[in-house]
Amino acid sequence: MAEMGKGIGSFGKRRNKTHTHCVRRGRRSFHLQKSRYAACVYPAARKRKYNWSVKATRRKTTGTGRMRYLRNVPRKFKSGFREGTGVSPRKKGESVKKITKACF
Repeated sequence: MAEMGKGIGSFGKRRNKTHTHCVRRGRRSFHLQKSRYAACVYPAARKRKYNWSVKATRRKTTGTGRMRYLRNVPRKFKSGFREGTGVSPRKKGESVKKITKACF
């Protein structure tokens, strides 16, 4: 048998836990020897948070492309997403002719 390295041959010898559950986040990423959770840096009082991808988000987010459907949503929302119906008269004196013209 060859000397033991870090490769597949040595994987059977690994039996100790390096990570356990984080109290704050609940994920099994709390490093036991470091006593630190990488994502939120528990037990530090302040939660770890970075804002690296702001510019990328601004480039990729909704509204930067064509928005073929979403452009029309606010207008359709006003009518409750109804299609093909005429506009109902608001006042008693309005004529019915306006409604029929709107439908056709």
